Amino acid sequence: MFTGIISGVGRITDSRPLGSDPSHGRQLTIETPPGYLSDVQLGDSIALNGACMTVTGMAPGADRFTIDISAESLDKTSGLAETGPVNLEKAMRANDRLGGHLVSGHVDGIGTVTHFAPVGESWELRIETPTELARFIAYKGSITVNGVSLTVNRVIDGGGRCELSINLIPHTLEHTTLGGLHAGLRVNLEIDLIARYVERMLTAPKPA
Repeated sequence: MFTGIISGVGRITDSRPLGSDPSHGRQLTIETPPGYLSDVQLGDSIALNGACMTVTGMAPGADRFTIDISAESLDKTSGLAETGPVNLEKAMRANDRLGGHLVSGHVDGIGTVTHFAPVGESWELRIETPTELARFIAYKGSITVNGVSLTVNRVIDGGGRCELSINLIPHTLEHTTLGGLHAGLRVNLEIDLIARYVERMLTAPKPA
């Protein structure tokens, strides 16, 4: 489990195939801020842009680790198939503060940035979401964008599409990769965990 509070910005520095067949995934090498891995062990979970991954290798004394990502995960996420910056979050401990909201690290869908521009001291971010996620998105509800826990300020439905609007403060832009967003860019989305369970409770067949 995660909270959507980014603990560091890393960089994918290498991406190599795990096999010659298209069904094979890739091995990624991620550089981290100095000392970031001091409490990390092999097998620990770290979210990359909101996608939960397992640490499969670490270089002793070096600020980098490797993960193996399947072709299925690459197909269902954005920003993990090539080199570049990524948001990092270590799995939460039982005694951690829940600064954001409950996040599972499972990407529910990929959205597309439709607008990203300054508004006063902040920035407005609009994202068109997959239509199947629209029912889980609510005004003042929580959503995770590339692993960052954010609050929905507005939801616009119509024309067979759903667009959400989010206000980003300067601190968020400075300490995550969201400052590099632009219209047309694809982002990983995870809906609120509680909304997912409520939907299941309301739609699941009741026992006879």
